[in-house]
Amino acid sequence: MNPRRFIIAVFFAVFTLLSGSIIAADRPNIVLIFADDLGWKDVGYQGSAFRETPHLDQLASESMTFSQGYAAAGNCAPSRACLLSGNYTPRHGVYAVGSTDRGQKDLQRLVPVPNRSGLAAANVTIADALKGAGYATGHFGKWHLGGKEGADPTEQGFDVSFDSFGEGAVIEGSEGNKAGPPEDPKGVYTLTRKACEFIEKHREGPFFVYLAHHAIHTPLQARPETLKKFQEKPGSPGKVETIAAACTYDLDDSVGIFLAKLKELGLEENTLLVFTSDNGAVQDSSQEPLRGSKGGYYEGGIREPFLVRWPGVVKAGSKSDVPVINIDLFPTFLAAAGASVPEGKTLDGESLLPVLEGESTLARESIFWHFPGYLDNPVNRGRELDVRTGFRSRPVSVIRQGDWKLHLFLEEWQLDGGRGALPGNHAVELYDLANDQGERVDLSSENAAKRDEMLDALLAWHQLIEAVNPTEANSSYDAAATLQKGEKRGRKGKGGGEE
Repeated sequence: MNPRRFIIAVFFAVFTLLSGSIIAADRPNIVLIFADDLGWKDVGYQGSAFRETPHLDQLASESMTFSQGYAAAGNCAPSRACLLSGNYTPRHGVYAVGSTDRGQKDLQRLVPVPNRSGLAAANVTIADALKGAGYATGHFGKWHLGGKEGADPTEQGFDVSFDSFGEGAVIEGSEGNKAGPPEDPKGVYTLTRKACEFIEKHREGPFFVYLAHHAIHTPLQARPETLKKFQEKPGSPGKVETIAAACTYDLDDSVGIFLAKLKELGLEENTLLVFTSDNGAVQDSSQEPLRGSKGGYYEGGIREPFLVRWPGVVKAGSKSDVPVINIDLFPTFLAAAGASVPEGKTLDGESLLPVLEGESTLARESIFWHFPGYLDNPVNRGRELDVRTGFRSRPVSVIRQGDWKLHLFLEEWQLDGGRGALPGNHAVELYDLANDQGERVDLSSENAAKRDEMLDALLAWHQLIEAVNPTEANSSYDAAATLQKGEKRGRKGKGGGEE
């Protein structure tokens, strides 16, 4: 066992024996259902015009729904690393899937910060903390945090880990995405069944379930009868969206099965349940009025469906416009369990309990994102330079503070004069989300005072968290090639489910 983990395990064992609150029978069970690539508008209760999610819609009516719930990164692996560790990306170094050096090299102005392949075993997770506090812990589905620098789920606090695409178990910590058999698309029913078996076994509680579905990541797949339903539904926006709607419907159906099991076992009244997604949708699913999609840091790439049901604590049908982010779940779950933050562990999020209990604000002033690399394959309504040159994202750091959101583009910041050359170097974009949630009107020149205030806060956070920024100019960069590619591409982007 990692020495740090051993110390934490001993601490929690002693704490559990000594603390009456920790061993109290009324501690809630905790369930996190995590979708893959499900965008903000991809569910019925968020206003989808074509997709149908009756079980999630019902769940929303019993929950607090957050209109401004965020993932802490724009694609799969870094978002999951943030969620499970409770840390922003600079603390764990997982910035992308595979590599931060993705895209045509001669179009990259900076040498990207290297990516870690997975979440290091020494990084204490939600599962570590809850297991130490006496919870049975189970992981079902996608992991995506292994690799040579990562660890498997059972090395990071989970008693049980099971993954499948519907055709038997796959090796723990496996990566990749594939279809399942026709009757079990993406393995949604197998994963749900295994999670149901786990909660039945541990019905005396408390337990923590992390049900991390592969749906609706590509390859898109649905049961034949579900696909037929949506093929025959009027108003189809196209073949891809039709099968995505069908895939979403089957995911929703599996959620209904899990909810029914909770009710059957008499557990729903004492279960804190969260549903959200790892990142925004791929661009075949428009998130308008939100800008962008998966892989980018405009709202469409990071804003998610986000709901919390906790009978007796959370008012059914309540809504919150407080900005929240998936790193908040670690401290929220600890607070709900009456458990302390593990010794030596730094958490970047904030417990949502005050908001869940009816408060209208949280203590913090800002939330942040940091991506110091390159992702290829542009998105709809992405940044013009990125769309023209074939990128979803270039190196960027982002702050949201109240209704304001600022993007700091690190190429222009590092190479084109920084603060002294604003606004002419286009290193900063500023948006008022209260009046412009689609991020259409850049106010960085018009409201220089707000721009500078937020820029100061973002740079101070860089220092506080020791964020690593790319600073070295890329010797392979070819400005002429950039111009030429931009002229050929125009504003046309590519779709798909790229990581």
